[in-house]
Parts: sequence; C-alpha cells; structure tokens
Amino acid sequence: MSNILIVLTGADHWTLNDGTKHPTGYWAEELAAPHRALTAAGHRITIATPGAVTPTVDRGSLTPESNGGQAAADAVAAELAAIDQLRAPVRLEDVDLTEYDAVFYPGGHGPMEDLAVNADSGRLLTAALDSGKPLAVVCHGPAALLAARRPDGASPFAGYRLTGFTNTEETQAGLADKAPWLLQDRLTALGADFQEGEPWAPHVVVDRNLYTGQNPASSAPLAAELIKALG
Repeated sequence: MSNILIVLTGADHWTLNDGTKHPTGYWAEELAAPHRALTAAGHRITIATPGAVTPTVDRGSLTPESNGGQAAADAVAAELAAIDQLRAPVRLEDVDLTEYDAVFYPGGHGPMEDLAVNADSGRLLTAALDSGKPLAVVCHGPAALLAARRPDGASPFAGYRLTGFTNTEETQAGLADKAPWLLQDRLTALGADFQEGEPWAPHVVVDRNLYTGQNPASSAPLAAELIKALG
C-alpha cells in the first residue's frame, strides 16, 4: 500500500483574454477515475489544494454530454460526494513529499489560473521529479509544470517527453481564441518534447518517472500506469 498525494486546483474560474471569468475548477473524471482505481488497488490518498481551499468541480464535467449519459454523470457526482477529503483538503504549502510515494495532478481549466503560477506547487513538482517517485499529471494539469523552475531559471521538465490538452482540443472546445495562452504552446516553449495524440482519445506518455495524459479520457489509463509503477 502506497501513499498518494493528489493536488487539485483551488481556482473556480479561468480569466479569459477579455477579462471575463470562465467558471471552472477541476474536471470530475480526472479525479474520480484515478481516485477509484488507486483506492481499489489499496492505496491511501491525500488531497491538497493551495491554502486548503475547498476545490470546485467544473460543472461542465458533470453533464450527461461529458459522461456518456445521465446515469454515468450521476455516478461520477456520487463518487465525488463520497470523497470526504474534498471537503477538508490539506494545505499544499504544508505538504512534506517524504510522506508520499507518488504525486498526481488532475486537470480542468482551474490549473491554468492558479497552479501555473504557484511557486509552492512548482517546488513540489521539482522535488517530485528529482526524487524519482512517480509523478502523474493529466489534461490541463500540466499547466502546473510552468511554475517549476531551477535556480538558474530553467524548467526541470525541459527535454522530457510529455503530453497535455492540445491546441486542437482547446480549439474544438471553443476556448482557444479566448484563451490568454495555450497549454501546448507553453509546454513546448519550456523545452519539453510535447507528444500530441488524436483529439479526445486516450493518450499517455511515460518518460522516466513522469507520467502524463492528454485529456479526460486519458485519466483512467494514466492511473493504470501509475499503479503499475507503484507495484
């Protein structure tokens, strides 16, 4: 049995180009599917957010359209309601990486607002990468990688093969022209080797101890890879 840290965004909106606040948070499937798989495998989970704020679920991720029907949407909502830690997360700023065997960052557009510029999260991600422990990040979660820097200003993720929500997917979702920046562009600019799969299809990239998934459909396959890594 391993201890897994799941870091969620604390944001409930994403500020768009024109200054409007697009309601968001974390994406339901990207927490529910990994949480389900990891707990079923016997692992213990701790949820952290910046400032220990209660995380907000993106309401769009609870619709029938996002879940393949009303029954599945209801099931995901019930899963989230049963996760007591969502109502009392720990402070990200107080996390001690030595207490955990792996780290997982779900997405949603929320990380584009807060984790992308959160220095505490950036330090945690750098330490996790350097520790050799499995570090898994999915969809818009890789926005958090932007806050990770070496003392010389370089990204610790430069040269790593990885993936995340693509420009094509952001365009098809209808937000690319409203976004202040696009995740794929920023990760490429870091010096990462961005691996783009088919839009909306499961796509997981593993490079050393970094495990990344492209989109919501990749969250369950990503969790399966993490479970294999944990033995």
